[in-house]
Amino acid sequence: MDSFPTWTVAGLWGLLSGTALVIGASIGYFSKVPQRTIALIMAFGAGVLISALSFELVNEAYKQGSFISTATGFISGGIIYTIANFILSRSGAKHRKRSQNQQPSENEDEGSGLAIAVGALLDGIPEAIAIGLSMIEGGAVSFATVIAIFISNLPEGLSSASGMKKAGRSKTFVFGTWVAIALLTAASAICGYTIFSHFSQEVISATLAIAAGAILCMLVDTMIPEAFENGHDWVGIVTVTGFLIASMLSKIS
Repeated sequence: MDSFPTWTVAGLWGLLSGTALVIGASIGYFSKVPQRTIALIMAFGAGVLISALSFELVNEAYKQGSFISTATGFISGGIIYTIANFILSRSGAKHRKRSQNQQPSENEDEGSGLAIAVGALLDGIPEAIAIGLSMIEGGAVSFATVIAIFISNLPEGLSSASGMKKAGRSKTFVFGTWVAIALLTAASAICGYTIFSHFSQEVISATLAIAAGAILCMLVDTMIPEAFENGHDWVGIVTVTGFLIASMLSKIS
């Protein structure tokens, strides 16, 4: 990819991570994956993302800025995500990552389909921006971050698409939503690089921390509840395994 402009490379890495959502959605929609399997895959993905937050995003934010900018951004990201998620949850998107019958149909809750689509986009944007931001310093992507996001996106798409199907959403809606989000993920990665590359290290640090805080809130609000509900006693060790593998990737990348 050396022959491409850096912003294009950022978009391609963002698209790659977003494509995992479409792959996961295809598996969840067309195959009958056991609920326990979905839960354990979700737990693994959560562990991977927590590791990426710890060893890549927050650490990089601290190195580029300061403790103040990192802490302020991290808390701000959590607050922004929580407020947006609260609004969307009231509109019918509360269970957008759930794989069983928790998602409302359009007849049960008019407008919930749009809320679910926007909610899924809300979950993906911070991750994509983080990819673009990781390329500002030196123009090279953090492979550990991309791999972590790709792995975690698979169960996200799988679980959510399974729930959408059970709620009676059409195939056009399900795949239209995830393809659109994959493309917007690429656009967000480009924005993460092109917009913030002109700002100071402190601003980049705070923005990276904002993305990290939003991702952590997303994990606790959406992925971990789905994992625990059906995975029970195995969720902890599977999450630890995902964390360990991702941390090893972070050290060798």
